[in-house]
Amino acid sequence: MKNFLLLITTVIALVAFPKVNYGQAPTLGTSVDFVLFSTDGAVSNTGISQLTGNIGTNNGSSTAFGNVNGVMHDNDGASAKCAADLLVAYNQLNSAIPTFFPEPLLGNGVTLVAGVYSIASTASLNLDLTLDAKGNSNAIFIFQIGGAFSTSASSQIKLINGAMACNVFWKVEGLVDMASGTSMKGTIIANNAAIIMHTGTTLEGRALSTAGAITVDGILAYTPIGCGSPTLIGPVAPDLASTACYVLFSGNGSVTNTGITTVKGDVGTNVGTTTGYDPLLVSGMIHPIPDVSTAKCATDLQDVYKYLSKLSPDIELLYPVQFGNDLVLTPHTYIMKGAAELTGNLYLNAQGNANAVFVVQINGALSTGTYASIILTNGAQSKNVYWLIEGAVSINNYSVFRGTIICHDGSLGALNTGVTLDGRALTTSGSLTTNSVTSTMVVDCPISGTVSLEAGNKIKAVSFYPNPFSTSVGVMINDASQISNCQLKIYNILGSEVLNTNLTKQYTTIKTSNLPSGIYLYKVNSNNKTIQSGKLISKQ
Repeated sequence: MKNFLLLITTVIALVAFPKVNYGQAPTLGTSVDFVLFSTDGAVSNTGISQLTGNIGTNNGSSTAFGNVNGVMHDNDGASAKCAADLLVAYNQLNSAIPTFFPEPLLGNGVTLVAGVYSIASTASLNLDLTLDAKGNSNAIFIFQIGGAFSTSASSQIKLINGAMACNVFWKVEGLVDMASGTSMKGTIIANNAAIIMHTGTTLEGRALSTAGAITVDGILAYTPIGCGSPTLIGPVAPDLASTACYVLFSGNGSVTNTGITTVKGDVGTNVGTTTGYDPLLVSGMIHPIPDVSTAKCATDLQDVYKYLSKLSPDIELLYPVQFGNDLVLTPHTYIMKGAAELTGNLYLNAQGNANAVFVVQINGALSTGTYASIILTNGAQSKNVYWLIEGAVSINNYSVFRGTIICHDGSLGALNTGVTLDGRALTTSGSLTTNSVTSTMVVDCPISGTVSLEAGNKIKAVSFYPNPFSTSVGVMINDASQISNCQLKIYNILGSEVLNTNLTKQYTTIKTSNLPSGIYLYKVNSNNKTIQSGKLISKQ
């Protein structure tokens, strides 16, 4: 008898104990891609809002949003499908069987476990409401509110122990009004009512209405990650080939510097000259005149351009002159159909994927404001960011620019004072100028320094620039492992030694003003073995 009673007590306890996964998530269909949507009503913005996800209405218009990290859909096939899918999701939430009946005032530091929460009247959120998944990332939280729903200023939803915004749902039978500074989590579906989001509101989720206007003012809202949503990886990155070794390069045009510029990587042009760069401040190779390496880079750069130009964009940024302004981009191929001006900050969010690729195609020139900055977040890396510019590029004073710039038939007219370039600036044709810039190659060159090739495709151990020379000649050891015990000897045409020096650095500048015009022979020895010999020409 005691065992029977114990069994009955255990069963009752198990049935009565609140399960972590009460409720079932609705089927959102195509509405999953929308961050703001109304089946019947205007969708409008004031101020600068940062929005990730599609925006639209199936009966009305979307206005004043500026650049959006998503696609605008007004009264089209996508909005019609979203309207139908939204109705399905609403009906599923409406028919969910309640498991809890809380008081209309939510928050005030209360913690709730997963389940279906029903409030027959209007409801509000004050201070903090914590949703605890108890370690189950599939835990579902559904709130059924029988009237309007409002939040107090700076109130917030907190998620702990595996709770995810993509598993939180709010079905509201009235106006949704979120006060300034609210931090909201989950998908909100307002039935036959408007949604208002005031300045400073953050929404990790969606704001959707079956019939009612949606109004936002200077908010941050983004569709949640997880729950089967696709992982954004962006397009396949181009094969940079030899262009990976260059930080500053023109396929056809002069490359010049003024001021103190620091470069990590190679600098050169395939048509024209490269001048003004201090070898002591360039850790790669300076190509003062065209050579085999610059010819190869020019060819490879055309291939990179062709690849990037053929990528189909996912998202069009509709207002190029308003580019930046704290806009957040995720891994996609973007296009702007006109000249763009980057102002303020631009955030690139890899969403935790360090290999995610960003491509921005600009059908026009690109300029930046002073102190403009590209900021990488959540694993984004400069080596995975590519800018295809169909026009001139001007990076203004003290800007921080990240990624590889591929400028097509346009000048990189100015990388100005104090600019930091975490990437590359390459143009297929056009001049390139820098002025007191810090440029860093985002990935090491696949070979140690950029080689030039001799006849028979043998790799030179040492390169000389310029040759012919006048008052000085630069000596670059292409293989850094050869620096140890490396010696240069120069002889006149009669075989007499006229110069003997040790090469202790990868790049050395040697004064040659004492060498009269003529042809000279040289030998480079490493560990008492000749590794290279050839001719040098002095033109005094």
